[in-house]
Amino acid sequence: MAILWLLMALLMLSFVLLPFMRRRRGLIEQVPAGHPDAADPAAYGFMRQEELDVRMPGADQDLLDVLELVQRTQDHRAASQLLAGTGTAGEERWQRVQAFAGAAALELQQRPGGVHETPGGQWLRVWRAEQPKDAGGAAVYAEFLVQQAWRTSTPGTDDFRIIMEEARDACGQAALLSPGDPVPYIVELSVARGLAYSQAEFDQLWLKILDRAPHHMGAHLAALHHWCEKWHGSREQAYAFAEAAAARAPQGSLLAALPLFAVFEHLPEVNLVASFYQSEVVTKAMHGALHAVHSARPDDPMLAHVRHLLIFFLVRAERWQEAMHQLIHVDGHVGALPWTLSDDPAAEFAVYRALAVAGYEANGGSPATLSG
Repeated sequence: MAILWLLMALLMLSFVLLPFMRRRRGLIEQVPAGHPDAADPAAYGFMRQEELDVRMPGADQDLLDVLELVQRTQDHRAASQLLAGTGTAGEERWQRVQAFAGAAALELQQRPGGVHETPGGQWLRVWRAEQPKDAGGAAVYAEFLVQQAWRTSTPGTDDFRIIMEEARDACGQAALLSPGDPVPYIVELSVARGLAYSQAEFDQLWLKILDRAPHHMGAHLAALHHWCEKWHGSREQAYAFAEAAAARAPQGSLLAALPLFAVFEHLPEVNLVASFYQSEVVTKAMHGALHAVHSARPDDPMLAHVRHLLIFFLVRAERWQEAMHQLIHVDGHVGALPWTLSDDPAAEFAVYRALAVAGYEANGGSPATLSG
């Protein structure tokens, strides 16, 4: 089995390198059936790599339309209206706040501004200046500051601390403008991780979230980062937090998938042995996530997040058909873990997708046998 997984790793590498080598050498080669590079995404209705949307995990056409309008016109009003019409109780508001903040941060990164150039993301600054009492704009600005801290500075440095402290103040302002909204406090969870809140400070913050949205998946994912070994907790604490949340999750909640995220956060740096992904701990976490996916509402905004992580684990565990079943639901959007950890999320997703297709076809599968 170890040899098989080594071969799979080599296939992953060849999938990345072969197209490049062919372009350089001007060669046209026949690739054997079942090889990842032989997989044609279009045969399964999948999008080609260059068409994959890296901005979000799944479809939100209203958000996409507004993002396009705001970035084209640099007018924030459509974003303000969309958030004003998005309820505070569910996951959708949190994802939209992240998307707007991320778009502004990316614009600023691409156009930092200068003597004769307006910096990117100016629409967010205008939004805050023109509508200081707009709760949506306040939340987006707080999240923008958090993303700026992680993007542009190093934890522990003065620059990082200064931006994070400004973000903490912005979270407080956003919370005052929308008292029942959990989003400002969820944004502050990243501040808590960056500034190393004390146990008492973190507990107080977490209780504010639980009072407003006790089953919020996005909030639990943000808190899970805090309890991970690489930050302020341990593997045992992260697993305990995830399993407790899964145990008290109501029917239809995606919190049952949280242990799989805990497993992902504590994966070994290098592991090409498939048996690890078929171990009891990983298998149990995958089954919990699969159950959560099957029980969740089809329109749950967090469903795509869980499906993307399942694709990663199912491919590693060589459960090809199940991986393909998840792929047909999320293909086209790759703005989710684990792909966003890569410098090229679309390419990373495409590698796993090709491996799933190759394994599926090697076991007798075809486009005609794949169903939703």
